[in-house]
Amino acid sequence: MTLIKSISGIRGTIGGRAGDGLTPFDIVKFTAAFGSWVVQKTGNKRIVLGRDARISGEMVNNLVIGTLQGLGIEVIDLGLSTTPTVEVAVPDENAGGGIILTASHNPKQWNALKLLNASGEFISDADGKEVLDLAESADFDFAEVDKLGKVIKNDTYLQKHIDKVLALPLVDVEAIKKADFKIVIDCVNSTGGIFIPALLKALGVNKVVELYCTPDGYFPHNPEPLPENLTEISKEVQKQNANLGIVVDPDVDRLCFVNEDGSMFGEEYTLVAVADYVLKNTPGNTVSNLSSTRALRDVTEKAGAEYNASAVGEVNVVNKMKETNAIIGGEGNGGIIYPESHYGRDALVGIALFLTHLAKFGKSISVLQASYPQYYISKNKITLTPEMDIDNLLKQVEEKYKNQPYSTIDGLKIEFDKTWVHLRRSNTEPIIRIYSEAENETIAENLANKIISDIKEILHL
Repeated sequence: MTLIKSISGIRGTIGGRAGDGLTPFDIVKFTAAFGSWVVQKTGNKRIVLGRDARISGEMVNNLVIGTLQGLGIEVIDLGLSTTPTVEVAVPDENAGGGIILTASHNPKQWNALKLLNASGEFISDADGKEVLDLAESADFDFAEVDKLGKVIKNDTYLQKHIDKVLALPLVDVEAIKKADFKIVIDCVNSTGGIFIPALLKALGVNKVVELYCTPDGYFPHNPEPLPENLTEISKEVQKQNANLGIVVDPDVDRLCFVNEDGSMFGEEYTLVAVADYVLKNTPGNTVSNLSSTRALRDVTEKAGAEYNASAVGEVNVVNKMKETNAIIGGEGNGGIIYPESHYGRDALVGIALFLTHLAKFGKSISVLQASYPQYYISKNKITLTPEMDIDNLLKQVEEKYKNQPYSTIDGLKIEFDKTWVHLRRSNTEPIIRIYSEAENETIAENLANKIISDIKEILHL
């Protein structure tokens, strides 16, 4: 059993002993901490709640609602929803915060409480620490019987979210209709199965082949949208002679595409393509995290704009976007953040902008993909013993490559002309992640192996 308490929320596997897994005890404890924190911070006794379709969702939902009611908080329960939908609903409902019950791309035994501030954005590191401290102290003041919170069921946000997407100036419904796309979708039997067909219909896409759109939480494959998990939609796109495939994760904040020949568009290129379209129509800067493809920087600089990199993590990307007035940003895992809509990864916004881009491009999705700078990312990791000093190890690698351009805002990223390597420690286990990117697989793998060899030499392994 696993329980991970982090500044962005709490996640874990369902079951086990209290403190070892995401048990009812832990769910109540951390919900009480967050609810109390929201009231202390904002004076606002209203919280928006939504969940993905995973099997444990109803059980967790009931516990969270009861706990918030016990604190005297009014709960706006969106029911089956998406992460970006809850993000949109928090400010619309004038709530003090939001909770999304989802473990994102983790397998079915996992669930989590993702925590939002009053702006509908993920809480900051400092705020997260306050919530964790409150949970440990258990300094909660529950409401008396006449002051218990109400629950308001609200199922209007599917349509409200779609309406907000359609209202974006760069979404061209007429162009999408005219393109007459045939699209295969894989929604991994979660809430994308409710939201994505509804969005496509609203965008005028009438030929949709649905795979795994029953929101029952029984994931038919590993729910992380990586190529090895998408063999079925790849075959179906070819079989159906479809123009493309669309894949989302269980909480619909990650997005990737499948080309008409069944090959992968590449989740790193979701952001590149959408940013390209936005930059063609709006002058402004872009942001992605340090582990994302260099192609976004190339596309941004070609458009005469400035690219900036942030530390890994959505809250870090958002902060850097605000700091640099970025018009588009996100992460290489298929996460699109478009401030014109809201500061959160949103697959619905990404789909609408991408389909508009593809419709106006007028050629196939594989031709669009080939029009971008081509890079390959190699993803590796080294497992270390817990007593090893990872910070000191990174310092020694930094010293070895001090004559190269490098960044230490999140681990160590070293640049070599158009190639780079990024080393960062895991927050949850004694490993170093080593991502390297180059213009082909061989160079990327060789760079990764060179750095791994350096590390082993430093550690005398």
